[in-house]
Amino acid sequence: MFTPILFENASVLDPDAGRLSPGRSVLVEDGRITSVTEGAPATLPADTRRIDVAGKTLMPGLCDAHVHVVASTANFKKLLSWSPSYVTAKAGEVMAAMLYRGFTTVRDAGGADFGLAQAVEEDLLDGPRLLFGGRALSQTGGHGDFRGPGENILDECLCCAGMGRICDGIAEVQKAARDELRRGAHHVKIMASGGVASPTDRIDSTQFSLDELKAIVDECEAANRYACAHAYTARAVNRALECGVRSIEHGNLIDAESCEIFKAKGAYLVPTLSTYRALVDEGVEAGMPPELVEKTYQVLDAGIEALGLAHSKNVQIVFGSDLLGDMHRHQLNEFNIRSQVQSPAEIIRSATVTAAALFQMADEIGRVAKGYRADLLVVDGDPLSDITLMTRPDTALKIVMKDGKIYRDDLAE
Repeated sequence: MFTPILFENASVLDPDAGRLSPGRSVLVEDGRITSVTEGAPATLPADTRRIDVAGKTLMPGLCDAHVHVVASTANFKKLLSWSPSYVTAKAGEVMAAMLYRGFTTVRDAGGADFGLAQAVEEDLLDGPRLLFGGRALSQTGGHGDFRGPGENILDECLCCAGMGRICDGIAEVQKAARDELRRGAHHVKIMASGGVASPTDRIDSTQFSLDELKAIVDECEAANRYACAHAYTARAVNRALECGVRSIEHGNLIDAESCEIFKAKGAYLVPTLSTYRALVDEGVEAGMPPELVEKTYQVLDAGIEALGLAHSKNVQIVFGSDLLGDMHRHQLNEFNIRSQVQSPAEIIRSATVTAAALFQMADEIGRVAKGYRADLLVVDGDPLSDITLMTRPDTALKIVMKDGKIYRDDLAE
């Protein structure tokens, strides 16, 4: 598919062990890593391009498990009025910027569809590999219902540019889940509690009945897919975990019991800490109504505390950002925030191998190893010693490769 490439003199980062192995050569052919050797490999394809990394770090591409690539504005009412073609064009900008920051796989948590994923796969748009869930499932008056208290027309919440779909009762949630899966969803997102961006619910509410939650999870499992759930409070998180969701998004108000359920169920926590700081600082400017930005303060400081609790209890933690509009540029700030609790190796692990396991792609992405997809970054420096390197892509990130194709090459300059 592409010219074979040999990365020479590389310090290969092993996210499992949290260490660098210097003096390695990594051969990439047809989008896959075909060998990782100490020193030069014995033989090479005749047309191989050789890239001398000169001791720099060669590491797996990053994963972000909670993005909204169609949310190029924080004003969801405005988004709902946009033409689908315009939404796609704006999403292309968002995804390209993510790729150039070093993210080679992202999981969309509401809004993206098969068309965007196919456009990226066919290289019509530059962007990370896009694992999409279609529209998130919300009860009436839930976190996916963007109508104000005086608005009664439902169509606007179901338009093709929307990020959520409303369904109530077992029959409706089954049909909605089946429909998103029919459209090719890699996972199904459930709004299991109140949230910041929804105008008529409360952060501490639970959403969907237990029977509805179980019905959605059952549909996902029947299709060999999984459900993830937006939830903040321990009450909402615990009931979603007990119903079988694979990952909890946010989880700012979890407790010790939540952590035990996470471990018992083998579930994952996806904190999204960068979005709260960004919303407080820039949310109104980005288009979010002031009264919704005000809701952010209920979960702002609790997020880092929840991360610390989950980390201390050995919960599986995955990298996520959940940014909107112009605030997408703060995606890498998640490294800075998490460094208050986690070591550089632990944060990198959350954005590589642990994310890959959540995505059910543990044998495909997240490692620099033979047979894995050639999603590779060249970083000038050692991010295991200085995690801030990951937040400075303009100077520290030299090469971005996805599926064996180089999308950014600052070494060639």
